Amino acid sequence: MGPLVVLAYSGGLDTSAIVPWLREQYGARVLCFAADVGQGTGELGGLIDKAKRSGAVDCVIEDLREEFVRDFVFPTLRAGAVYARTYLLGTAMARPVMAARQVALAQQAGAQAVAHGCTGKGNDQVRFELTYAALAPELQIIAPWREWHFQGREDLIAYVKAKGVPVQATVEKPYSTDRNLWHCSHEGGILEDPAREPPEHIFVMTNDPLEAPDLPAVVEVGFDEGNPVTVNGVPLGPVELLETLNGIAGEHGVGRADIVEDRLVGMKSRGVYETPGGTLLHAAHRELEQLVLDRRTLRLKDELALRYADLVYDGRWWTPEREALDAAVVSTQKRVTGTVRLKLYKAGLTVAGRESPYALYQPSYATFGKDNVYNQRDAEGFIHLYGLSIKIAAGLDAARRQPEVGAVAD
Repeated sequence: MGPLVVLAYSGGLDTSAIVPWLREQYGARVLCFAADVGQGTGELGGLIDKAKRSGAVDCVIEDLREEFVRDFVFPTLRAGAVYARTYLLGTAMARPVMAARQVALAQQAGAQAVAHGCTGKGNDQVRFELTYAALAPELQIIAPWREWHFQGREDLIAYVKAKGVPVQATVEKPYSTDRNLWHCSHEGGILEDPAREPPEHIFVMTNDPLEAPDLPAVVEVGFDEGNPVTVNGVPLGPVELLETLNGIAGEHGVGRADIVEDRLVGMKSRGVYETPGGTLLHAAHRELEQLVLDRRTLRLKDELALRYADLVYDGRWWTPEREALDAAVVSTQKRVTGTVRLKLYKAGLTVAGRESPYALYQPSYATFGKDNVYNQRDAEGFIHLYGLSIKIAAGLDAARRQPEVGAVAD
């Protein structure tokens, strides 16, 4: 009897090829694992039967949507993490929860190895394997893309067809997509040319902005200590809240991003992302922080956000570094409570208002009208001291430029 290998399985082109390949190359018994992180019934439907027809002994599907949003998406949102200035980290956040549950299944089943379908060029191989290393260093790791002779998706398509395994990918439309509750990513095909506009037919979560409603929508998001908890005043759980915002934002074409990003392995790649509800949440959370946090804490948050984004993108979720960053972020979120109203119109997103019981904005100080709380004469001394170093340096520079006393000019 061959070794038992637990494969992170999606039923897509790569993992469809891996099941028969593992049996051929390793004599392995393959137990497929699929995580439901919100990719929809279209991708998960019939997955167990497909895995078995591909040669797997079984396929286990676990619903991880609640855990994904609550324990991975919301902490990253609270941190304000954005990679490459625009990428809201949808795929990167999903990998550590998927890999962790894959490891748990492998340990429960007594497997000797885990496998994934990530390519040797991408980021996901690092995200999966750092999770394996942190949670189950004793397991063997099999990464077929780093071993087999197939050179690209065209070879894989021919291989799975020869094995009688149905796949959606074709040579004409060789797109790689990854969907979850937070986003849908699109790569490959003509998208590999950064000069080409993404074709409209690839989008699945957002309407064409030209076809979006002709009237704007206003949506109000409520937060409690940095966590989104209500939409338009209605309390919602994490999954339902995100699904609701995805529907509203997607209808109005909000949340598309076309990014040339730097992969961890060193190359640039082009990805097209749809993050409708996440785009609303990031905008609302940022505006609420701007209302309730002081200037220095906001600066600290911006610095933490960059580090957190790199950590998530690079797959370092299961580390003391992430735990330390989370502790710092949680401390900053104690007063990030309130509501933010957003206006959506044909892919546009603007802030229509924000309120919080912890707002640091005080109209009596900020007003341009008459007030009784601010003495404008105080600004003179403040500016004098604030600019003192500039004034001293300028005076010294001027003295150095003066000719020495008694010097004869040319």
